[in-house]
Amino acid sequence: MQKPPVHRSFLNAFRGIFLMIKTERNFRIELAAFFINLVLIFYFRLSSIDTALIFMASIGVLSAEIFNTAVEKICDMIQPDFDKRIGFIKDISAGAVLLMAIGSVIIGIIVYWKYIFQ
Repeated sequence: MQKPPVHRSFLNAFRGIFLMIKTERNFRIELAAFFINLVLIFYFRLSSIDTALIFMASIGVLSAEIFNTAVEKICDMIQPDFDKRIGFIKDISAGAVLLMAIGSVIIGIIVYWKYIFQ
């Protein structure tokens, strides 16, 4: 099978992000948190290092949510009915998102603390 042109690959990737925004509530919530962080970055005039930390944490959460959704969709295709084994896979995938989100909150507290209480 021939690979699509590079521009088509990018269009497909952007379509995937758009589908996440359109269909996944948690992704929209996490995207809103990302935009709040963008505002805070400019409001507090974060250093380059602190900005990079916030971006990495935010993009990490969004990426984890995308992977989690992909795992859940694949599981639903493989086994549409309830199955404990599929439930286990979905739970650990969701746990990865939760772990990334908790880590991001901790990073946010560490970074923003010095700007709020200066």
